[in-house]
Amino acid sequence: MNAAKLPVNHFDPAQAAVNEICPAGEPWVHLIKQGQTFRIVDLEGNQAVDTLFYNAHDTQERYSATDTITRQNHLYLTTGSKLYSNLGNVMLIITADTCGRHDTLGGACAAESNTVRYALEKFPMHSCRDNFLHALAHHPLCQQLDMSKRDLPGNINFFMNVPVTEAGRLEFTDGVSAPGKYVEMRAEMDVVVLISNCPQLNNPCNAYNPTPIRLLIWD
Repeated sequence: MNAAKLPVNHFDPAQAAVNEICPAGEPWVHLIKQGQTFRIVDLEGNQAVDTLFYNAHDTQERYSATDTITRQNHLYLTTGSKLYSNLGNVMLIITADTCGRHDTLGGACAAESNTVRYALEKFPMHSCRDNFLHALAHHPLCQQLDMSKRDLPGNINFFMNVPVTEAGRLEFTDGVSAPGKYVEMRAEMDVVVLISNCPQLNNPCNAYNPTPIRLLIWD
C-alpha cells in the first residue's frame, strides 16, 4: 500500500491534552479515555514501539493478538484495523496511519529471546520485557491497578516490519517507517496504554539505533 495515499487526520499538536516525548529505550504509561484519539509518532524513523492496552476498569481484559488477527483475518494493522480484547470487545480503532503496516506477531524482546536469536553475551542487554516489568512495578497507575508480570500478553509492535515467509517463519527485517510517520487510533473504551520504546540493538527493525517517539492524546 502506498503510504502517500493512506488516510490521515489533521489534529493540531498544540491542542493535544497530552504531548510528551518518550526517550529511546524507555517505558511509557497513560490513561486514554473512551472517545479520545491517541497518536504515536516515529520521530526519527524505523523505531519499534512495543505496545499493550488494558481495560482501565478491569485489567483482566486486555489487547489480544489472537482475537485481533482472527476476527479480521489479517496479520498486519493499518487504517481501519480494530484492536480486540481477549473478551472479544473492540478496544481501539486505527483511524489514521502514515506508515501502513504494523506487526502483531514479533512479540517483545527479552533477555531469553536475545540469547536465543543472537548470542549468549546478549543476555544482560536491556529489553522491552524489562521495560514492561519496570513500569508494572513502579508506575503509579499500574500500582493502583495492582498489575504485575502476570499481566503481560502478546503485544503490538507499531512501525516494526516482521514479514511471514511462505514456510511460516518470521523474519525481522529493515523497518518500513520513516521520520515523522505516525499511527493514530480512537479509544472505544477507557484504556491504559503500556509502551516500551524498544531498546533493541540487535535487529534491523530500528536500524540498530533506538530513537525517541512522541505520544499525543486529543479529547
